[in-house]
Amino acid sequence: MHSRAKSSVSYEILYIIGIIAISFSSIFVRWSSAEVSIIAMYRLYLTNLLMLPLLWKYRKEMLQLTSRQWLMIISSGLMLGLHFLLWMGSLQFTTVASSTVILTLEPIIVMFGSFFLFGARINRAMLIGLSLALIGSIAIGFGDFQLSQAAIRGDILSLLGTVAVAAHMLLGKHLLSSLSAYVYNFWVFAIAATFLAGYNLVLHIPFTGYAPREWGIFLLLAVVPTLFGHYLFNWLMKYISAAAVSMAVLGEPVFASLLAWLLLKESLGSLQLGAGFVILCGVAIFIRYGKDAPSDQVDQARQEKAA
Repeated sequence: MHSRAKSSVSYEILYIIGIIAISFSSIFVRWSSAEVSIIAMYRLYLTNLLMLPLLWKYRKEMLQLTSRQWLMIISSGLMLGLHFLLWMGSLQFTTVASSTVILTLEPIIVMFGSFFLFGARINRAMLIGLSLALIGSIAIGFGDFQLSQAAIRGDILSLLGTVAVAAHMLLGKHLLSSLSAYVYNFWVFAIAATFLAGYNLVLHIPFTGYAPREWGIFLLLAVVPTLFGHYLFNWLMKYISAAAVSMAVLGEPVFASLLAWLLLKESLGSLQLGAGFVILCGVAIFIRYGKDAPSDQVDQARQEKAA
């Protein structure tokens, strides 16, 4: 009992690390002057490069995937690539707060998708936590929503990106029941990056000629929000519910807005700070009651950590 509680706490610590990591994504994107499709492509290819040292360990599993698994991995990778393209593109037209707040629709889509596809339970505490976090998220972005044509375009791009990442999460939840997190992430990142490379080729967007500063930003995106964010969340989906993992996007506006205030000089008022506290309370309630891993999966997680 004590060891299980300890495992629960360790998952929650990793969850918080993941939220903070993905919150840096919008900041790094704003710092770069490259096309968003180039930023996303190199972000993912560099992540694959950083993962190569472990490739030999997983070589057998990498090449023994069934045709059904390949189909789902390719679909998940395409959805992730589309998410990056649409969401990162939205940051060119609207504020960080507005774009990230629209992402709060993701856990709703994932929660009900998990219910209909996997029979995942939805209890009262989870609904209370989700409601609190949604109210706080709307409050954070309330003062930043604009009615200009450019802002509306950015909001629509963010919404479409949210639908894409929800589909990616649901596919991932299913695949991670039979695949290691490393194999799933490696192939999904590679497929998403290749999809973006094809997009860049079609639109004749140059692959080279970027300043060293840009390459530094691409590398930061690979290490911080991708490895310590997306990879970590995909690993956590083996042990907690997809809906609980997707709740991370509700914590993202809190840290992203704080970072935007510190690093991009975007405005941040007392209302947004108070709303941030409400969001974090809602996320905490949700993840506390959102775990759906059976005991054998928890034991497997413990063994993987020990290895």
